Amino acid sequence: MTATRRQFIGSGCAALAGMTAKGERRIAGSFVNDSFAAGHRIRDRAPVSPPLRGERIPLVIVGGGIAGLSAAWRLQKRGFRDFVLLEMNDQAGGNARSGRNEVTAYPWAAHYVPVPGPKASYVRELFEEFGVLRDGVWNERFLCFSPQERLFLYGKWQEGIQPAIGLTPKDRDQFQKLEDLFASFRARGGFTIPMEAGVDRSPRELDRLSFAEWLRRQGVVSPIVLWYMNYCCRDDYGAIAAHTSAWAGVHYFSSRAAEEKGPLTWPEGNSWITDQLLRRVGSFVRTWQVVRRIERQGARYHVLTESTRFIADAVIYAAPTFLAPYLIEGFGALEKFEYSPWLTANLTLDRPPRGAATNERAWDNVVAHSPTLGYVDATHQTLRTQVDRTVWTFYWALAEGSPAANRALLLQKDWSYWCEAILHDLERVHPDIRNCVSRIDIMRLGHAMARPVPGAIFDPRRRGLAQGQGRLLFANSDISAISIFEEAQFRGVEAAERILSRLGRA
Repeated sequence: MTATRRQFIGSGCAALAGMTAKGERRIAGSFVNDSFAAGHRIRDRAPVSPPLRGERIPLVIVGGGIAGLSAAWRLQKRGFRDFVLLEMNDQAGGNARSGRNEVTAYPWAAHYVPVPGPKASYVRELFEEFGVLRDGVWNERFLCFSPQERLFLYGKWQEGIQPAIGLTPKDRDQFQKLEDLFASFRARGGFTIPMEAGVDRSPRELDRLSFAEWLRRQGVVSPIVLWYMNYCCRDDYGAIAAHTSAWAGVHYFSSRAAEEKGPLTWPEGNSWITDQLLRRVGSFVRTWQVVRRIERQGARYHVLTESTRFIADAVIYAAPTFLAPYLIEGFGALEKFEYSPWLTANLTLDRPPRGAATNERAWDNVVAHSPTLGYVDATHQTLRTQVDRTVWTFYWALAEGSPAANRALLLQKDWSYWCEAILHDLERVHPDIRNCVSRIDIMRLGHAMARPVPGAIFDPRRRGLAQGQGRLLFANSDISAISIFEEAQFRGVEAAERILSRLGRA
């Protein structure tokens, strides 16, 4: 019987009470990269002392995630260097950050990029510069090694994540029906990456209903098909199908080629891309700069941090947009901007558990009907022939229930609680996992990614922000309502091009 999320959490608490009695090896670890305290000071509009110094600069980029770094990359390539990028954490990259221990580097969130199609010209330009793409050929070293993905279903592992074993004729018919529908949407060209390349040709009416309702109208009732549709929504949007726009659900399946060679991946995940960008624009980045206010004064913008008042001609706001009402003078409240809370953990394994021998390992490992998204093996891309110690990056989108309640849960429960919940989930496929793991570090992301709820894609406010306001431009991927690498990079590059034009520097 599939456990509900409440049953799963409850069973995790029960197991936690008996951890010491079981006598397992002691597991070290902690919460890492916590930045919610700074965010809560912004949310609560905590008073801040006047900055001690002022600095005149033509352009300020707020936010050092992929969008902000991509804007900086474009400006630098265009020969414009009169700017500064402000990042609130000690490490730029946002959801494309990483860690490292004595075993390997590992991701903290985003861990791959699908091989970009021809419309993703900015991504292809970037990867050509980085040596990932040369003369139209993808570097094999960066393409995910086989086996890429596997799914634990009906008591055994199968290759690939879409269910393929134990299916009834009815299950197969419904999978085929959806595949045909998605192929027809793909052929019409309205669903593209980046989305702006085709959004005006796409069926807007899909944004008015949930993906779950759209599936119901197509006659999709198979439990295993519905599980897979929900899994895909949780994977890319941190939401179940009932809380996802049908437009976004169709986009997931119809925006990429039916067969692609990728994905592109690295041991440290998309932090590899961050590192390449920082080699080019790192001199413009200032970390530990928490922006507290953005004010318009005459023809200029004043960007206030806790130490400095930056006086700028223009601003590219690449931080999450949900913070804008608390930072930007006169911005106003936001609707249709919802965000999904996530938990990611990196588990250091001193030996492979049963069910994960070296010759059986896959890069991405998913368990059907789990409330989690499974784990990625950070040493999968290694060229070594013998791998004993490794790091698994475990992903958990808290999708069921309200985002606010799940954010509160993330903060209320301690490290031991989440550690036990993770091990409890993994024990179903790796019974001896507790005797293999020596460390579990956990990162909590209260607003990890934009959640494309029904009505979000064509929300007038969101579409208006995509065009910017004078010399204040918005660049976060949440302007697309879809938090994927290609959208973040596109928004950053587009903002850079527009700001150059509006500053007369094109």
